[in-house]
Amino acid sequence: MIHEIDEALRRLLAPAVTGDVAFDAPTRDWAARRNAPTLNAYLYDIREDVARRERGAYAERDAGGAVTRRRQPPRWFRLSYLVTAWTSRPEDEHRLLAGAMALLLPHEVLAGDAVPESVRPIAASLPLTVAVPPAESRSFADIWSALGGELKPSLDVVITTPFPVTPVYDVAPPVTEAEIVVRGTDGVPAATRPRMIRRAGSKGGGATSSASGDAKGGAGA
Repeated sequence: MIHEIDEALRRLLAPAVTGDVAFDAPTRDWAARRNAPTLNAYLYDIREDVARRERGAYAERDAGGAVTRRRQPPRWFRLSYLVTAWTSRPEDEHRLLAGAMALLLPHEVLAGDAVPESVRPIAASLPLTVAVPPAESRSFADIWSALGGELKPSLDVVITTPFPVTPVYDVAPPVTEAEIVVRGTDGVPAATRPRMIRRAGSKGGGATSSASGDAKGGAGA
């Protein structure tokens, strides 16, 4: 799932640079090996968006509307990218960042073909933010210190995506026929219960209890 979001972001940023769109950690060693203009989108943080968490299972239906499976709702995660520009001159880096902003800002969401195919059954669009102030618990200075590099101008790009949760439960086929069995108070189905039939020639014309088909012969039996 994460690599598919990487690819979606790469397609958005690619028109801004004649060189490469990379996802490496921008360390000193990596920067020293750059020999072409590069936009780097370093994934530095993954956090669940707990406000989107849902409870209980939901049903998946086929084209006819019948429930085929039940599954747990997906969990949503915020993927935070540190987007930086790398060239030999600061002025060119600023131009690259401006180009990246021009491409990203019109997209408040990823939609259509920009949404990874594996996500489309769950969400038709994915929220995207650019340069929104990070939470107080984050510090870009700390990130650069951990990378061992010097602080550079950067864009904080956050894409929120669902992640499927297992297990998935298959359900039984829908009921299309039903059989009704009527039982008496003794629990015996009516279809097997002895019936009261009238024997011809019995005194007083009273009825006697006998299973259907027990009557033998006619009046002289």
